[in-house]
Order: sequence, then structure tokens, then C-alpha cells
Amino acid sequence: MKGVLRCAVLDDYQEAATSLADWSPVADRVEVVTYSDHLSHEDWLAARLADFDIVVTLRERLAFPASLLDRLPRLKLLVASGMRNSVIDYAAAARNGVTVCGTASSSTPPVELTWALLLGLARGIVQENNALRAYGPWQSTVGADLHGRRLGLLGLGKIGGRVARIGLAFGMEVVAWSQNLTKERAAEAGVELAASKEELMARSDFVSVHLALGERTRGLIGAAELALMKQSAYLVNTSRAAIVDQDALLAALRAGRIAGAALDVFDTEPLPGDHPLRTAPRLLATPHLGYVTRANYATYYGEAVEDIQAFLDGSPVRVLP
Repeated sequence: MKGVLRCAVLDDYQEAATSLADWSPVADRVEVVTYSDHLSHEDWLAARLADFDIVVTLRERLAFPASLLDRLPRLKLLVASGMRNSVIDYAAAARNGVTVCGTASSSTPPVELTWALLLGLARGIVQENNALRAYGPWQSTVGADLHGRRLGLLGLGKIGGRVARIGLAFGMEVVAWSQNLTKERAAEAGVELAASKEELMARSDFVSVHLALGERTRGLIGAAELALMKQSAYLVNTSRAAIVDQDALLAALRAGRIAGAALDVFDTEPLPGDHPLRTAPRLLATPHLGYVTRANYATYYGEAVEDIQAFLDGSPVRVLP
């Protein structure tokens, strides 16, 4: 391909795309434009991207359905971080002559954030920090212990398995469940296989979600499952928002049916300013930070440059799906 092409880097909230990666390998062939805002409406996005040949998008922040791809005749390359993306219509991309490429992604950051949230819940970190800074009460919470308590993991894959090892290091009793999890796989990870999802929810002191989103996992945790939890138990979801019924969780938090929850994922992102979860009691929430670390971003954007360079040289790499 000849001439200078235009590349849009979307949702670069922290303006990290050009500071954490070296774009010089494609500088003479590509004009890079970064955007730090988020466009939620498809018409706005279509208008913004009309004059771009290449688009770099992070994870699943933006959907690229057929209705959008059909409106971007100039687009030739779409780069998405990670090697799995459920919001890109690959058939539509192929029909429109768009090559889709991915990048590597580390499972370490979401594991670390899971434990940051779990510990934040257990020890009331945010509440105590806010009170201290505001000259409020000195020690207003009584922390929940981890040692000797039961950690229930919904999913024991790459991330769930690492979360399990840390739980064991804390001296917790760790159990896991998913539709396909076997006793042998659980034993390999050093954890117990729960008899059922219901048994895990009812007996765990902390429940953490580490499942891929699919037809079998969408809405997996609803009002019935939340009602099984101990009133002293906590729920953590750093996986996919749709796995936990948001309205049911909100009702449980408001009613005090569980001790608390921590969320890093939401049905709508960025979370609208008037969303009820912003003011929900007993909730520790972060703006989808699971994968947001310097090392991961360096990988995302560094390999995005590699993807662009390979595509321009006629030999695309890391092609999806």
C-alpha cells in the first residue's frame, strides 16, 4: 500500500498510546490520531472514522457491528487488543475487506486487581481512608478475615487459577465451580470442586467471578443465587458485567442481603453519571481497570504498531478470529 494512511486510536483515556509504544516504524507511512474521549453513539463513531484507513481499539470498549463496518468503506485494518473480542462482527469485517488483528494480553493485571478489590472490601480500605482524610471517626469498620475463610471461584481458567493460588497463600479454603470444571482439574489447582453453583454461593465467604461471557454464563448470578449467599459474604466481579444480573445485585446491596460487592465491569461503559451503581451502598467500584497497567498497555500498543507494520508490508500477523 502506498501513501500516508490515517490511523485512529480510540478511547485512549490516559493518552498513553504514543507514550508507551514506539510508533516510529510506521511514522513515514501512517498519520496517527489519538482520541481520549468515548463516543457511545454509532452515528458519531461512523462520522469520526470516515476518513481513517486504520483503527486501533482497546479490548471491547467499542463494538464494531455490521451496521458500523458497512459505513466505513475506507477502513482496511482494525486492531483490537487481546486475541479474543466478542463485539467485532468478523463476517462483516471480511465482507468489507477489513483485516482484524489482535495483540497479546497478560492475565496478571486482572488477577492483581481482583485481590486489590477483595482486600479493599474485606478491610474497608476506601471507607477508612475517606474518614481519615476528612477527620472523621478513627476506626469505623471491623475487617473481615481471609485466613480460614472460604473463597468460591466461578471459573478456574488462567485467571481463576492464579486467583486460587493467592487465596491458598492467604490460608483460605478455596473451592471452584463452572459448567465444565472437573474434579481432576480442581485438584491440579489445589482446590476443591464445589458440588454445584448453588453450593458454592451458599457456603463461600467471598465469591469471585472468572468466567468468559457466553450464552451459558450470561445472567449466571441472579436474584436466586444472590439470595443463597451469607449475609456476611462478599461478591467480586472483574470478568464480564453480564454474568451478574446488575439489577439483582443492586437490590441485594440496598437491602443488605450481602455484606458488599466489588465491580470492575458494568453493563454500560463508561458508567453514566446518573447510574444507580454510582451511589449504591456496600459497593466498591473501579472503572474497568482490570487490564490497565503500564506493561499491558506497552504490549497492546507496541504490538498494534507491529500489526500495522506487518499489514502494510503485506503479511498481516495475529489475524482474528
